[in-house]
This record gives sequence, structure tokens and C-alpha cells, in this order.
Amino acid sequence: MDGLYFVLPTLLAVFVSMLVVRAGAVAFVMTGMDMERAKFQALSAFSGTGFTTREAEQIVNHRTRRRIATWLMILGNAGVVTVIITATSSLVSSEGAGIPLNALLLGAGLFGVYVVGTRAGVLKSWEEYVQEKLGRSDVFEARPVEELLHVLQGHGVARVQVPEDSPLAGRTLAEGQLSQRGALVLGIERTDGFVATPTGCDRIEAGDRLIVYGNLGTLRTELGAELAPAT
Repeated sequence: MDGLYFVLPTLLAVFVSMLVVRAGAVAFVMTGMDMERAKFQALSAFSGTGFTTREAEQIVNHRTRRRIATWLMILGNAGVVTVIITATSSLVSSEGAGIPLNALLLGAGLFGVYVVGTRAGVLKSWEEYVQEKLGRSDVFEARPVEELLHVLQGHGVARVQVPEDSPLAGRTLAEGQLSQRGALVLGIERTDGFVATPTGCDRIEAGDRLIVYGNLGTLRTELGAELAPAT
């Protein structure tokens, strides 16, 4: 029964690894990823497995996502090593009939961790906790021009914030001449709602967030430099 002393650490390591992967997924979501892709990318980084070139570019070309992936890789290496050592020690330290017993307990424990983590709302509560904590971090603060969707040839959708001292504040879209500067405004986010498919007559207010499409480099140069330094 001495091997049982290694079963609990193994289960604990697996459970903590599950929490770390889900925390990484939440962090990826906060950079603009959808949840399903974020979970896959977090698991890939944590486990050290590869992913497609296009998806890799979405991580490598984004500074915050690179930092998240780096930490997941570091923690993943530590977590995998811990699980292997503790699980192996559990079986090696067992003798005779204790080997199948410990293997059975380990399997039952892993199933229990899966059930608790996926069906008891533990991960959901953990996601909400992580999101609340990360939301207070400077790493995830809103940026002047935040890339939302990257498509071919450097074009994509971005969010542009309009501070109170912006020359755009108080002007209509037509007066702001955004289209002449390579920005197609798809919508306007406001605290009291969302303006879909705005026209040139819609007025830009301080605090608005413009959802624009165009060349991402041009958007950062033209609008990021005007509103605030792009990071």
C-alpha cells in the first residue's frame, strides 16, 4: 500500500495541469481568440505538441499570446514530468497484488478528476476567477488598436479606441475621412449599445470603439499614432 502515497500527488498534478490549461485558454480568449480554438492552443502549448503553421502564426505574431504560450510550455514541462515521476513511483513501489490495486485506484482517481473538473462546475468557476484576475492585469489592458481578426495579405479587423482628446471625437464618420485613410468602419461599440453598419452621418463620440477593416499596418500607423502609441 506504500504506492498509494504517490497516487494522490499524481491526481493532484493532473488536476492542477487541467486548471493551468484552462487558465491559459481563458488568457487566449482575452486576446481575441474564440474559446474552442483557445482551449486547443492552450493544450498544445502545455503538452508541447505542434499545431498548424497558420495557427502558430496567430500565436507567434501576437506579443501577449507569445507570453501566454511560453508560460504554458514551462508549466507543461514541469507538470508532465511530475505526473510521470509520481505515477511511475506509485507502480514501482508496489509489490505483488499492490500493483494492479494501485493501477486501479489511479485509473479511478483520474476518472474522478475528470468528472469533478467537467461536470461539477469546477472549471467554470475557475474560468470566471481567472478572467476576473487577468482583467485587472496590465497585460490585458485595452490597446489603442487591437487586432481582432487577421486575414490574408496583412488585412484584418481591428478595434480602435477614441479617447476624449482624439480629433475624431465629435466628428461624423464622413468628417473623419476614415475611408480615405484606409479604414472601413464596420461598427461602433458604445457603453449604451452597438451601432451596426454606421453611415457617414453617424457621429463619433469620446469613448467609442470603432470596429474597422483595412490593412493592419496602415490602421496602426494612421489611427494608432493619432489616438495613442500602438503597442
